[in-house]
Amino acid sequence: MTRATVVQRIVEIGILPVVRAASGAEAMAVADAIGDGGIRALEITTTVPGASRVIAEAVARYGDRFLIGAGTVLDADQARTCIEAGARFIVSPIVDEETIAWCRRAEVAVLPGALTPTEVVRAWRAGADFVKVFPCSAVGGAGYVKALKAPLPGIPLVPTGGVTLETIGAFFAAGASAVGVGGDLCDLQALRRGQPEKLAAAARAYVGAVQAAKAAVAATGQAT
Repeated sequence: MTRATVVQRIVEIGILPVVRAASGAEAMAVADAIGDGGIRALEITTTVPGASRVIAEAVARYGDRFLIGAGTVLDADQARTCIEAGARFIVSPIVDEETIAWCRRAEVAVLPGALTPTEVVRAWRAGADFVKVFPCSAVGGAGYVKALKAPLPGIPLVPTGGVTLETIGAFFAAGASAVGVGGDLCDLQALRRGQPEKLAAAARAYVGAVQAAKAAVAATGQAT
């Protein structure tokens, strides 16, 4: 799968579920549950114990049916390890030029995290495929994304933080190319109670919400 194909699929899927599980088995259970709900992407963070092994296991299990990436990647060494395990995209909470350059050489999609306009442009000029706006909820949520898109319409943004079923439409209306979603979708407590169906139901709801949001944007003639 080429980098361009991964970028296209991220836009098509519209949601990158962020998994910060306590174990590899728990992360895989999350993947199974949200996959049952129709979401075909997963960001496994490096905070998951044995993250690279979990990524390799997920890639082996799901193949190209599921877009598996690595999150909370802080440097090029972590990026390399995750890419070697099979990660199709790399997400970071920061702008690290060396990490971005490594991903570009490896032809793997990269989403560095930025907050201010200066950081967003810095990430884009360094070679980002998308810029993750993080922590978005702390600075105004969808309103902040809209404010960034006004002077920077050509930079694809993926806001993370504060994305819920109630707010997701506003994020796409503000110009988001996709969104990162954490605990509101990847409900570890429900999983630990033996209720994976709750995650599947949430995934189905998010798929529907993304489709509705994109349709609303298209109806108004806005570009995402």
